[in-house]
Amino acid sequence: MKFTKYSGLGNDFILVNGFKEKIQNSFTAAQKLCDRHLGIGADGLVLVLPSESADLCMKIFNSDGSEAEMCGNASRCVPLFARKEGLTDKTTLTLETLAGPIKTEIKDSHLGLVSVDMGIPRLLRGQIPMTGDPTDTAVDVPLEIGGTVRYGTAVSMGNPHFVMFGPDVEYAQLRELGPLVEKNAAFPAKTNVEFVTVIDKKTLRMRVWERGAGITRACGTGACASVVAAVINGKTERRVTVKLDGGDLLIDWPEQKNIFMTGPAEEIFEGEWKSEL
Repeated sequence: MKFTKYSGLGNDFILVNGFKEKIQNSFTAAQKLCDRHLGIGADGLVLVLPSESADLCMKIFNSDGSEAEMCGNASRCVPLFARKEGLTDKTTLTLETLAGPIKTEIKDSHLGLVSVDMGIPRLLRGQIPMTGDPTDTAVDVPLEIGGTVRYGTAVSMGNPHFVMFGPDVEYAQLRELGPLVEKNAAFPAKTNVEFVTVIDKKTLRMRVWERGAGITRACGTGACASVVAAVINGKTERRVTVKLDGGDLLIDWPEQKNIFMTGPAEEIFEGEWKSEL
């Protein structure tokens, strides 16, 4: 099986052309391929497939084998990969995902700069999903984590996020607190977890524990969720630079409707997996 390794600010993916390559079991394949010691090594496996409703279908599997509804960084990698593979000659593509259609635009192919219309954030508990009144929001709500209470805001970007603000994310206990929040009973489908510091009205610093992947260097949906949480908590303006471990993303939420993410993606290497999947 031929593959190409891509990175979106250090959030790395194994991309496979599903028009040519066949994988029998995507769940076990993701676990094998993403293993950083015995496999290729990545945060996720992305299959690019035909779609009846969009230009292409993007199926995303986390490194633990679980399927993700959506991934912002992968959404920037796929358009570049699709053009390289000859699957399209367009610079604007609509991708079919489990979270719904995602519109992408290649702004600069040489720099790998891609903008993604991430859709309208979902704030109701029933949409996230989070326990409690399904018609209510979860803005700056308490959550018991490991015997202590911490406050955060729940947002869905097609996948669930819990955003917690603090004075210094560089020292946030990602590895200790991340899995406790991810698997907290308040989130029936588990959740991604963002630790965020407000630098100023136009800048956030964010670190992330991703559901099914653990600590990663960037998370596009998480950056969007963090800006949404910052705006509705009165902490920032609606056009914000989010600084992640892997680099910066520009997030724009005009009129609090569709939210847009712009950032780079790059090809790392090509390869061929010899054993069966």
